[in-house]
Amino acid sequence: MDTAIARPELLLVADAVAREKSIDRDEVLEAMEQAIQKAGRAKYGHEKDIRATIDRKTGDVRLSRWTEVVETAENEDTQIPLHIALKFKPEISLGEFIIDPLPPIDFGRIAAQTAKQVIVQRVREYERRRQFSEFKDRVGEIVNGVVKRTEYGNLMVDLGRAEALLRRDELIARESFRNGDRVRAFIYDVREEPRGPQIFLSRTHPGFLAKLFAQEVPEIYDGIIEIKAVARDPGSRAKMAVISRDASIDPVGACVGMRGSRVQAVVQELQGEKIDIIPWSPQAATFVVNALAPAEVTKVVMEEETGRVEVVVPDTQLSLAIGRRGQNVRLASQLTRWDIDILTEAEESERRQEEFRRRSGLFVEALDVDDVIAGLLVTEGFTTLEELAYTPIEEIASIEGFDENVGGELIRRAEEFITRRDRELEDKRVALGVTDDVASFEIFSAQTLVALGEKGVKTLDDLADLASDELMEIVGTGLDEETANEIIMQARAHWFPEDGSSEPDAE
Repeated sequence: MDTAIARPELLLVADAVAREKSIDRDEVLEAMEQAIQKAGRAKYGHEKDIRATIDRKTGDVRLSRWTEVVETAENEDTQIPLHIALKFKPEISLGEFIIDPLPPIDFGRIAAQTAKQVIVQRVREYERRRQFSEFKDRVGEIVNGVVKRTEYGNLMVDLGRAEALLRRDELIARESFRNGDRVRAFIYDVREEPRGPQIFLSRTHPGFLAKLFAQEVPEIYDGIIEIKAVARDPGSRAKMAVISRDASIDPVGACVGMRGSRVQAVVQELQGEKIDIIPWSPQAATFVVNALAPAEVTKVVMEEETGRVEVVVPDTQLSLAIGRRGQNVRLASQLTRWDIDILTEAEESERRQEEFRRRSGLFVEALDVDDVIAGLLVTEGFTTLEELAYTPIEEIASIEGFDENVGGELIRRAEEFITRRDRELEDKRVALGVTDDVASFEIFSAQTLVALGEKGVKTLDDLADLASDELMEIVGTGLDEETANEIIMQARAHWFPEDGSSEPDAE
């Protein structure tokens, strides 16, 4: 007997929902099938495997019970032993299903309400899935939307086919929107969450400024001009580094536009945020100088190992270089990714003189020479006794006023002092109780071993118990966090047996 019941109106409803929600028609029909299945299980038994199908052309609804053929049935509601199934269908085999048609169900009020809830829930899931697949590849784009509602200062923005979140901390300071206002924002993240996919917007993200310029400046959109870096203090000031791939095009002038028309359009969108557009340079020192504009720079000293740079400016330019509340130097540091220290010419000169006096004093005391010879050594760039001891005698003899006899004597005195100092430090290390295991780390100098002993770090266990920042503080400059962690992990190696087990074998 034909157990199908024609419901052509289901196809009409599916078409309407699919158009309204912008999801696939088959997904809506699958949701309807699940709703009918749920109603069927409520009538014939929740433990049974009841399935429903809707004919995609006619709208015929069929309900059936599926029973799996197995060797030994563990669940009589959904399984049937093979020897019994063969009585109904002699050609059936293991793993196949016996499908029994069921009479169509008449939806009552409760069943219809349940079915409606299932359909709504599934359609919402499909809609969220569609939103995620559509927007996950649009991270980094600017979108326009309408403020739908406000929740605790956060804005829910209607993007037409999706809803996005613009948090209060992603809004420019003193900026406010009301329901119905149009808003322009940057998609900085799209991710799955328990309540569904979430689209996160921002108006403070550096990428927002970059994309605004891409919309205003055709050369950026075409790739002739590239934005290399952006740093922002949202609503107040920003710095943007640009470079041109065409030598005939000025990247800064193109971004500013005729009479500032292009940059002003961006400034207006960002609530009056002042924007410094600077030329990017592959030379780090030049880039730092450009980034500190409008302040003038007279000298730059780079320390690549530590990522720091010292910038010397005229005394009159100090406040301009630092900026209000340190804004200019902070943005320049973010833009260049260098830690920038600013000194005036007077401060730099005073520090240089102090450094000269300190190094000269070291040579005077260690080598038993007068101030003139010590000053010549410092002027030639010698900073430590080790440098002097390991420099070829010919190089020292080439210094004006020196000869090979003087050079040889200076090297001999430096070597004697280093030997005597290291012996004293070794004796002090032993007296402090710093073990040979700790001293075996080649990275530790004699001075460092004494410093460790004075801080109570005397054994491998003491060293292993340190945190990386504690070790860096004791050792001082020249030790980065990665190296400190490696030393600590090496010190902890003896805690673990060589066979890799969690505990040493019991004796």
